[in-house]
Amino acid sequence: MALSRAGTAIAALGELVLGARAPAVRLIPLRWVQGPAGGEPAQENVVRIPRALQLRLARESSRRRREAPVVPIRTGKLLLRSRRPQLSQPRRVTVGRWERPLLVSAGWKHSRSHGDYFQLERSQEQAPALALQRAPAAGIDGSFQALGLEPVLISALQTLSISQPTAVQRRAIPALLRGTNALCAAETGSGKTLAYLLPLFQTLLSRPSQRLSSSPSPRSLVLLPSRELAEQVHTVAVSLGRSLGLRVLEIGGGRGMGSVKKQLHSDLDADLLVATPGALCKALRKQMVRLERLCWLVLDEADTLLDPTFLDLVEEVLMQVPIAHSPQEVANQWDVKAQLVVIGATFPEGLGQLLSKVTDLGSFATLTSKTLHHLLPHIQQKFIRLKGSDKVAELLELLKDRGPSSGAILIFCNSASTVNWLGYILDDHRIQHLRLQGQMPAAMRVGIFNTFQKGKKDVLICTDLASRGLDTSRVELVINYDFPSTLPDYLHRVGRVGRVGSKMPGTVISFVTHPWDVDLVRKIETAARKRTSLPGMESAIKEPLPKTDTTQTDEQ
Repeated sequence: MALSRAGTAIAALGELVLGARAPAVRLIPLRWVQGPAGGEPAQENVVRIPRALQLRLARESSRRRREAPVVPIRTGKLLLRSRRPQLSQPRRVTVGRWERPLLVSAGWKHSRSHGDYFQLERSQEQAPALALQRAPAAGIDGSFQALGLEPVLISALQTLSISQPTAVQRRAIPALLRGTNALCAAETGSGKTLAYLLPLFQTLLSRPSQRLSSSPSPRSLVLLPSRELAEQVHTVAVSLGRSLGLRVLEIGGGRGMGSVKKQLHSDLDADLLVATPGALCKALRKQMVRLERLCWLVLDEADTLLDPTFLDLVEEVLMQVPIAHSPQEVANQWDVKAQLVVIGATFPEGLGQLLSKVTDLGSFATLTSKTLHHLLPHIQQKFIRLKGSDKVAELLELLKDRGPSSGAILIFCNSASTVNWLGYILDDHRIQHLRLQGQMPAAMRVGIFNTFQKGKKDVLICTDLASRGLDTSRVELVINYDFPSTLPDYLHRVGRVGRVGSKMPGTVISFVTHPWDVDLVRKIETAARKRTSLPGMESAIKEPLPKTDTTQTDEQ
């Protein structure tokens, strides 16, 4: 009887651990011990457990010891909301740096996870960039005047209805006014454009314009990776410079060199030239423009400018500009050298190696915000695990559920072909939309984005062409139909909502389909639970390679 009960217990244990596939457990009496004469026999039964079950029990026990305890379900506001409440994390719960939190996305590579989701709730209502636009602390002047800007610039800002600086502007403007070469990195939508345009214009106003040649030779240059961005910065610069008496020109790709030449010769003494690398390099090679008078050079959206598409072109431009090594050289009006400012939301690898070819890295001031490379706390971000075949149905449901007063929507895809294919589907369902992708002619792309910004249509299907720097203050919802391939791409897409000037809260919904998508989502979820920056995103210039290594790299 005792042996039978032991067998039943072991069998139940096997089913509990191994499930229905548990092998049959054989109970073998190894020996029988006879008791004293006339007494009850004594039994010594030995139970043999299968080796596979022993190993499984050991692994399960080891796994349970390594796992962090499940966060208990508590009342109050949540930092992370899960479909499974036991995996939700309240705001007041902090996961230690070395702890391994239980992740909702931990099992998302399994097919049974389809339909699961979690979302990062808003932990604040206002963007971090606007924190210093609130009432300043006692004894601190939070105005543009306190940053060292001249009254004429402050008056020009007032015509644009701008009265208080953002956090990145408060940090960058004083440093740039001192003539320092700078690397300025801040989260998207934080006001970086005015952070460099204001000190640039003040420098131009303080220096008389001197003619050195008969060719067009601007006094300052802003280099951007796309024509859409160039158009946008040009619009802001013209609005600001008009009341200051400063002239701004813009050249970009897709217009033909005849148009570029005509634009350059329309104003030989332009104070600011806004350009894309391709159009500027072609103009330099044909000697349509000279850069010998430059006292300011800005590389905006540096992470995109320094990818393989533009790297050689940017280096060609840098080699033709005399870059200052110190503020004293910037201030010397008899030997003009350019102050170099690099702007971006993320810093690419190899930036230090490129800059070390034209100037001393020790001359750079690094200006970063405290929330750089962190998930934006004022934007709700939802991640949905889906089959690839279910993405269209989920997208259509989201689009048809939006109310009549909702803001604009950006739908991101990873390829131009997906943009076109998805557009045909929306056409079939009579959903009005626009499409924007890099294979379109440049003039068409500019017209499409201008139409979207003016509010004529509220749905834009696009590639990452629309994720860098473009002003999307009327966008309320971003849908990642295709999950981005890198964490910087994810941050840039999220930055299309909740920007400075936005009048509505932002939401981002991401469809997670592939195993490599899950890998990125796990990193995002871990950073959110620990309240840390996203991994693998450096925020400082690295030292240049030794000269011998650099030479070998160039030869290769």
